[in-house]
Amino acid sequence: MLPARDVPLGGPRAMTVRRTLPQRGRHLIGAWCFADHYGPDDVARTGGMDVAPHPHTGLQTVSWLFSGEIEHRDSLGTHALVRPGELNLMTGGHGIAHSEVSTPRTTVLHGVQLWVALPGRHRDTARDFQHHVPGPVRIDGAVIRVFLGRLAGDVSPVRTFTPLLGAEITLEPHATVTLAVDTAFEHGLLVDRGDVRLAGTPLRPAELGYVPPGTGALTLVNESGAPARAILLGGTPFDEEIVMWWNFIGRTHDDIVEARAAWEAASERFGTVEGYPGSRLPAPALPHATIRPRRRR
Repeated sequence: MLPARDVPLGGPRAMTVRRTLPQRGRHLIGAWCFADHYGPDDVARTGGMDVAPHPHTGLQTVSWLFSGEIEHRDSLGTHALVRPGELNLMTGGHGIAHSEVSTPRTTVLHGVQLWVALPGRHRDTARDFQHHVPGPVRIDGAVIRVFLGRLAGDVSPVRTFTPLLGAEITLEPHATVTLAVDTAFEHGLLVDRGDVRLAGTPLRPAELGYVPPGTGALTLVNESGAPARAILLGGTPFDEEIVMWWNFIGRTHDDIVEARAAWEAASERFGTVEGYPGSRLPAPALPHATIRPRRRR
């Protein structure tokens, strides 16, 4: 079991999120390298999400909501809404910028923000944006929405650069479901609500359970008298070392230095986000040390 830690997100108008990846005990699950879980937040009290334009390199962002609505703008010219049960996936290989703002009609904001590391041969790929609305799959007291990869007979059409699985699973009270999975994958289950037992390990909300490769079936048990919900992540082990700092993923310290300098210089590498009513986020200062690669654990 991997616990979460509270992290402020988004500069001066920061909202607090619960981060389970990366952490000291585990940096990656497949190519999943970052997992933030937030809400349910009463927007009237917290102010909601307001993340000014900021850059990304070497990764894909995966946005998934349980409630609320977020306005997405990026330097491709995309202007889209993130809604519950709908996947927005943005690819920022060589460089992209975007902003994320909860809409005025949002009352409760609740969801996850996930990142996927791009493999070396694709880490400079062009900017891209994909949207997908997975249909519900019902099996053994569970409702499953597969937004990436394949599970329970459903397959997402969304392109990824390594084998991945991403799915929302809602369990009825006291339900047990056993799901066939790829034995080459490692898996993580991030619990949103309820008490869920995964492969014999009890998990509480905001905790992440881990199952190594070699398992062909995962059994999830809702141990409570109310519905439970979780996000299942999986993928083949990502064997490349990555350097991850702020919103950048590279392979060396110099990759990060170059990306930061390009962002601060307003380089065309990241383009411009149109329509955001404010300034973009400045990059933080670099550490006074060489940024070391994150090794698999």
